Amino acid sequence: MPTSNNPPFPAALRLFSAAVIIVLIVGAGLFFAPVLVKPRWPWAVTPFNARFLGGFYTAEMVVMAALLFWNRWSPGRLVLVMAFIFTVVVSVASFINLGYFNFERKAPWLWFLVYLASVAVSGLFLWRARARPSAKGAILNSAWRGYMRVESAVLGLYGVGLLLFPLTFNSIWPWPVDAFHAQVYSAIFLAGAGGTYLVWKSAPREELLVLGLAQFLVGLLAILGLVITDSAVHRTDWTATGTLFWLALFGWIGISGAFKLYAASRHFGSQSAS
Repeated sequence: MPTSNNPPFPAALRLFSAAVIIVLIVGAGLFFAPVLVKPRWPWAVTPFNARFLGGFYTAEMVVMAALLFWNRWSPGRLVLVMAFIFTVVVSVASFINLGYFNFERKAPWLWFLVYLASVAVSGLFLWRARARPSAKGAILNSAWRGYMRVESAVLGLYGVGLLLFPLTFNSIWPWPVDAFHAQVYSAIFLAGAGGTYLVWKSAPREELLVLGLAQFLVGLLAILGLVITDSAVHRTDWTATGTLFWLALFGWIGISGAFKLYAASRHFGSQSAS
């Protein structure tokens, strides 16, 4: 992408992104090494919640790595918007549910420090770049654009539902999810809705690729985490209506991400051929 149309990020933002990736590696440990990470987590997490959170942080780590790899306004704009939405919502949920945190330990203080710093940095950079137009985008056909509007609406509505009415909208989850975790999980759906809306408005191929990768990993790791955890504890009713809806929801997210990856790769191929 030409530098004038897609300029690089400042070095300070790259440095901050690298620091965030280090933090996300710890979060990803909830998926790959929950026995080691759970005792050090800022609050008590059950096996299912630990694996689910770890899967999401793994996906987020890959997305942040994409920001460092491209070091450009696109896909950085998408990554920062999604990170800002996610960290704001999780910060609000954490402040609402302070009783889950034992502030005699260091971990909760570090949690709030990292999240508030992320809100400040991503918010400040987006504010400074608010007048910058998006990088030149791919031309999405009408079917794609219509679909992405629906996807953004579905993710956004479910995210709002989990945030405002957590005990109602968490009923489809295959394991018991309390109000705090439901509100934290709402950030995943709201960030996805924001990212999808952004790409729908203008679809630079890098942003389509990163959004597709994020959704594919979130869907895949959520389901894989459920399977791995249940193989040890055997508490999931796989025929329950709620479980089937949950599997369909995250299966849809993962498949949608895979199709975005395919669409992005086709656009890369057409650009190379031309």
